[in-house]
Amino acid sequence: MSTTEAAGAKLRITLVRSTIGRPKDQGATVKSLGLRRINHTVERLDDPTIRGMVYKIRHLVEVEEVAGS
Repeated sequence: MSTTEAAGAKLRITLVRSTIGRPKDQGATVKSLGLRRINHTVERLDDPTIRGMVYKIRHLVEVEEVAGS
């Protein structure tokens, strides 16, 4: 377990651009993160899987790190 997972760090992910006209795999990534519409925000645990998904759609989202509770 990495130090970020041990501390319970999270990422706050907000969809800021539409998936219309984007490749289907990017839309599927947005959906799998739980983002439904523009300006929708979700919090996910900071782990390599989520980081990889965010990296794939980095041009569509804004991300900020949140201290774990």
